[in-house]
Amino acid sequence: MTPAINLARKHNIPHQIHEYAHDPAHPSYGQEAADKLGVEPGRVFKTLVVKLDARQLVVAVVPVSAQLNMKLLARAAAGKKAEMADTAEVQRVTGYVLGGVSPLGQKRRLPTYIDQSASTFATIYISAGRRGLEIELDPQDLQTLLGAAFADLCQQSTA
Repeated sequence: MTPAINLARKHNIPHQIHEYAHDPAHPSYGQEAADKLGVEPGRVFKTLVVKLDARQLVVAVVPVSAQLNMKLLARAAAGKKAEMADTAEVQRVTGYVLGGVSPLGQKRRLPTYIDQSASTFATIYISAGRRGLEIELDPQDLQTLLGAAFADLCQQSTA
């Protein structure tokens, strides 16, 4: 079990675990999860660790089908500027490797913001803490468990 799964179990959060064979050659961890699990990419969420105002780390949980808008995240987190955190720092602070970073069960709990689109689904998929492992749960349960805020975090689609 991973720390993410253990945390969901500890708090009696209803969830399902989905495992698939990870392909290291796949260009996108999140899209690979959606493809291999046969799930609409808008329901599969990636966990991004971002540095706010060059000092504070925050987590953004956004659909794999969308791109995080740094200005929107900074505004939601009451900051001025946001940029992706360094890979080594992400791994050190969360305890997870890239492609397997879960918002649940991180070594150090970080302020977390979930894209508001998650609230339109009965369940969403997030990393369960390892490449090839996803946890499906109610986005409201995720929000409650993390003390997270729902916010508009993504680029608007031009489609």
